[in-house]
Amino acid sequence: MELSRWSEALRTARAGSVTADATVRDAAWVARCVGRGTNAPLAPADVAALAATLQPVDLAAGAPLFGASTGSDPGVWIIRSGHVELSVASGRNRVVVGVLRPGDVEGDIPLLLGLALPYAARAVDAVTCLHLRPADFEELLARHPAIARRWLSSVAQRLAASHERLIALLGRPLPAQLAGLLLDEADGDPDGGGVVRLPQRTLAAMLGVARPSLNKILKDFERHGHVEVGYSAVRLIDIAALQRIRSA
Repeated sequence: MELSRWSEALRTARAGSVTADATVRDAAWVARCVGRGTNAPLAPADVAALAATLQPVDLAAGAPLFGASTGSDPGVWIIRSGHVELSVASGRNRVVVGVLRPGDVEGDIPLLLGLALPYAARAVDAVTCLHLRPADFEELLARHPAIARRWLSSVAQRLAASHERLIALLGRPLPAQLAGLLLDEADGDPDGGGVVRLPQRTLAAMLGVARPSLNKILKDFERHGHVEVGYSAVRLIDIAALQRIRSA
């Protein structure tokens, strides 16, 4: 074989190896997202099966992910990076019911129950996610008990968290609700605080209030040094103060 052809073959082999390694890393990351390894450790064959079925999808800010009008495939979606907004209705009646962040899983519960997704999803910023088609998801659960146990753990944890959050919001004044929402939605920050990378319109919609009402409370939080409000982001400065407000 000529040297140039050998070099090209070597580059191709290396590229294939890098792609395979990235796919396996994605599979291992998904496994961590959907349960604790000590509860249901995955064998190499489980990780390989998961890697073989994951399909990466990239979205620009504002692009739809799933919903009645997108024409996208149903299935299970795992957010790798970025934020995805879940909403019901449209136009003036549109209400944001949640925001998915890296590590969040969506679509598996409706799929297991045989129900259509009750909301639409769109990217808030640049998003990379991993998709499992319905048939692949069902085969994974049927053929790999460790994956099924791990996924069951994930479903239980998410349902428990949803119930706790709903109970925490009931009867709470708006400042307490907003403080809780900021604490729940904040990404980690090297300075020990956190950053909520969502526009105020999304935060207001998640609480079911008008944006001016939310803005007024945010300004009050900022005046007291609890947060710092920026463009489409809120930096949490005094975590302890926000925790006290949430518990008030």
